Amino acid sequence: MPVEVILPKVDMDMATGRISRWYVGEGATVKKGDLLFEIETDKAAMEIDAPASGTIRDISGKEGIDIPVGEAVAWIYAEGEATKPAKDAVADATPVQEVVPAAAAPVAAAPAALPELAPANPGKPSNGTRATPLARRLAAAAGLQLDAIAGSGPRGRVMRSDVETAIAAPAPAASVPAKPAPIVSRPSASSQPRPAPQRSAGAAPLNFAWLRQGEGRPIVLIHGFGADLNSWRPMLAAGPVDAPLLALDLPGHGGSPRQTPADLDAIACDVEATLAALDVGPALLVGHSFGGAVAATVAARGHADVRALALIAPAGLGPEINGAFLQGFVRAKSEASLTPWLRLLVADEAVLSKPFVNATLAQAADAELRAAQAEISDRFFADGTQTFDIRGLLAALRMPVRVIVGANDRIIPASQSLGLPGEVALHVFAATGHMPQVERREQVLKILLEMVRV
Repeated sequence: MPVEVILPKVDMDMATGRISRWYVGEGATVKKGDLLFEIETDKAAMEIDAPASGTIRDISGKEGIDIPVGEAVAWIYAEGEATKPAKDAVADATPVQEVVPAAAAPVAAAPAALPELAPANPGKPSNGTRATPLARRLAAAAGLQLDAIAGSGPRGRVMRSDVETAIAAPAPAASVPAKPAPIVSRPSASSQPRPAPQRSAGAAPLNFAWLRQGEGRPIVLIHGFGADLNSWRPMLAAGPVDAPLLALDLPGHGGSPRQTPADLDAIACDVEATLAALDVGPALLVGHSFGGAVAATVAARGHADVRALALIAPAGLGPEINGAFLQGFVRAKSEASLTPWLRLLVADEAVLSKPFVNATLAQAADAELRAAQAEISDRFFADGTQTFDIRGLLAALRMPVRVIVGANDRIIPASQSLGLPGEVALHVFAATGHMPQVERREQVLKILLEMVRV
C-alpha cells in the first residue's frame, strides 16, 4: 500500500505551511530519509525527509501556497506497486507516519542541485514581475528589485536561484542599495608586523558576497578551515537581520585564490585589502575556528576599522586540535569517507543535512582546492598542533570581544577558551559541537545582533 507524505507541523502554533521548494519530482525514486521538500516558516527553512523508500507519485503540494498541517502532499509507492488516483490511495494508504523535519542545511547548495518547481498557476503579480514567493522574500530581505533580476523559470519567472545569484554577484556602484558607511577611522598600527595593505581602488583580493544589504554597522563574516562563505547562510535563517552582512572566502577556500599564505598576518592583509576595496567600516568582525584566529589578527593589527570582535570556536587559544579530523577531511573523496569526519563537527548529527554533505562533497571533488587546503593544514596545524597563538592579541584589544564555544567540541577543546582576559565575554553552549552558529543559530545570531547595535 502507498505511504502518505504529509505536511508536518514544525512550529507549535502552525496551522498551515508553505512548501518553498521540492527536491524531487513526479516519478522520482527515493530512499527513506532522502530530502523531499522544504517548508519555509517565519523562523527557518525546514527540510522534510522521505518516510519510506519507493517512487514518489501524485504530488499535490504546490510551492508557494498555504497547505493545512497534516494534509497529504504526495504518495510513495513501493517497487512494482500499481499507482492509484489520489482519492483511492487515501482509502488504502498505510497509516500516516510522522515526518521528522531535518535541520536547515548548514551550507546553501548550488542552484542546479536544488531545482525549484513552478506552481501550476503561477499568475502574474500586480507589479508585473513573475516570481516565486520565496524569491520575493529573499529579494526583499536583500533590498533587491525583482524587475532588475533576470528570471530563469517558466515565462521568465524569477526563482530562488536567480535571487541568490543576484545577491552573490557584485553590482555596479550606482546600483548597490544601502552601501555600508565608509571607514571613518583606523586605530594606530605602528607596532604591527606588517604594513597596511596598499591596493588600487576596487581591488579585492578575496572572494566575497553581500549576504544581506541593510542599514547600520556591517557584520563581516570569516569562515573556518575547509568551509566557504556559504557556511553562514543557515545561521541567517534564524531570524531577520537589518545590518549589512558581508562574507569572505579565506585564501585557498571557496572562490578565493588557491594559495597557501605564509602566516596569519598574510591572511589578515588580504582581509584588510578586501574591506578597504569595499569601503567597509566601522564593522563587527566575526570569525569561526581558523577564521576566528584570522579575525583576531585583523582586529589586533588595527588597519581595518573593527569596533567589536566575535570569535566562534576559535583556533589559536591552545596547541591541541584534532589532527586526525584535518587529515581525514582533506583526504576524503566520497560520501562514505567524508561523512564520518563531518559528524565530528557537531553534537547533534541531525544538522548534517543532505545538502550540506553534497556541498562538501562538491568541494572534495575539486582536487586543486583540496590540495591548497592540505598545504594550509600542514602549515598552520603541523603534526596536529596549532602553531599560532592569539591569546596575547585578545589581551591587548580595547574593544568588545565575545567568544562562543560548544561544550562538546571534538575539533578544538572548549577548555582552551578558559582563562581569557576578564574583559572577554565567554558563552559556552551545552550539547553543542564545533559549529555553534549552526547548532545554536538563534542564540548565536542574537549575540551578534546585540554586539552590532552597541
